[in-house]
Amino acid sequence: MSIQIGQTAPDFTLFDSDKNPVQLSSLKGQNVLLLFFPQSFTGVCTKELCSVRDNIALYNGANAKVLGISVDSVFTLAKFKEEQQLNFPLLSDFNKTVSTLYGTIYTEWIFDMKGVSKRSAFLIDKNGQVQYEEVLENPGEVPNFEKINAKLQELA
Repeated sequence: MSIQIGQTAPDFTLFDSDKNPVQLSSLKGQNVLLLFFPQSFTGVCTKELCSVRDNIALYNGANAKVLGISVDSVFTLAKFKEEQQLNFPLLSDFNKTVSTLYGTIYTEWIFDMKGVSKRSAFLIDKNGQVQYEEVLENPGEVPNFEKINAKLQELA
């Protein structure tokens, strides 16, 4: 399935690294930036998420909630969040349901791994509509944060 700009974002509930359920639809009324990433503790993922951490004021100022999503377990995500001092929730899609729902999953990845999230970004507005989508095939690339941030400023 491919997510299209203008459609209602598919709802989901995932557990965060503190073992609390987070439901997307409960965040209506604020913008949401979903950042799918392949795996914790890898170079590009760490760089991407630490950049978001360092610029969190931009997202807070635009009434935007940032959610990082990977197929890592809640335990792995908790350690990664702690070590990198990330200041936004990381959600575990361990069963790969949300990555599949959003069309952002590798059937095959490195070291014969299957079912790892593709690096992707989805910006959802206060009404639950998708306003930006980017699914990257190359895990070494990061989403275009200039375009994401420009779109976020339009929505603020």
